[in-house]
Amino acid sequence: MGQLLSQGPLFIVCLIFMMGIVVIIHELGHFLAGRLFGAAVESFSVGFGKPLFERRDRAGTRWRVNWIPLGGFVKFVGESQLAGDVGKVEQGPVGKPYKQLKVWQRSIVSLAGPLANFVLAAAIFALILGTHGKANYSVGIAGISPDSPAERGGMQVGDVFLQVNGNDVTDSSGITIPILLNPNKAMTFTMSRDGVPVDLTVTPAEVVRENEFGQMVPQSTIGVSLAGVKLGERTTYNPIQAVGAGVVETGATIDRTVTMLSRIVTGKMSFNAMTGPVGIGDISRRVVNKVWNQKELSTGQRLDQLFWMLLSICAAISVGVGFFNLLPLPVLDGGHLVFHAYEAIVGKELPEKVQEMSLTFGLILLLGMVVVITWGDIIETGLFGGVGG
Repeated sequence: MGQLLSQGPLFIVCLIFMMGIVVIIHELGHFLAGRLFGAAVESFSVGFGKPLFERRDRAGTRWRVNWIPLGGFVKFVGESQLAGDVGKVEQGPVGKPYKQLKVWQRSIVSLAGPLANFVLAAAIFALILGTHGKANYSVGIAGISPDSPAERGGMQVGDVFLQVNGNDVTDSSGITIPILLNPNKAMTFTMSRDGVPVDLTVTPAEVVRENEFGQMVPQSTIGVSLAGVKLGERTTYNPIQAVGAGVVETGATIDRTVTMLSRIVTGKMSFNAMTGPVGIGDISRRVVNKVWNQKELSTGQRLDQLFWMLLSICAAISVGVGFFNLLPLPVLDGGHLVFHAYEAIVGKELPEKVQEMSLTFGLILLLGMVVVITWGDIIETGLFGGVGG
């Protein structure tokens, strides 16, 4: 606990850095789409609470930096974000009230935030792949835990992974990610044993274990330690190829997010697999410590490595934030899309009382989720009992 508290400033800086970029891009997506259709914008806020800085532009929009540096929002004139907003139309900003936009225009505005997050992720992945390329290497088993799923499934030290669930293995992520997403579900592994292909069926088990960042979390595992066996030719990308690869990687990340959420909803994965702002800040703190403890590297090398690691985490967070906002909760973008769909089908807005009740219920549900996720994140930091490292 003492270590965590002593690193408090670093924890906060990492959290603000990681979430700030993602949230600003998300809200900028909403803002630009709304202004494209002539909507009046009451405020563009970074953070919550009372403003530390505020200025009003020529269009009457308040640009605010608030004292709680987590999240942010864009408020269009006449937009119902919370129950108290229903029926209200602010005066002053230049443009049309939000409700005067056509249904399809409001739907695009709602989608623009998540879409901006996906574009940001694709751009980051493209930058990383275009700069560094992709390492390809074969991966083998260096060790097997006693009575683990791997041992029971017939795996042996020295086996080399060829395929996982029919997909070729070109690096360790091709093994670890499918295992993480398939707790208690039989998986097929094609191994090379003394040069001969061997097909095995292994069912990963979900246990509380240390993840790659040093946090103790429920994770699916087969109980093996991996080691690179043979380095292959690195894949390089020109700028156009990098953009394409960035889009593909973003799509794959969205697919993994959907799979994880479906597993959680159906009870096949622990709810604690989800990470909130506190967990993101803790991961960032641990990444900083891990990189900075490499005394054999120069300061410049450590800063370079830290930049790329945090950037890759930022891309994953951006996908997560974009997808989460598409969930059909009334206070999220997905909930607003449901309202717009109702209006498009019925030909009139959802009754104001129904909107108020839906927004109130959605806010309560969202706050409940935040509390549960945040508590799990706090436990993972090791604040209580020091299990988080």
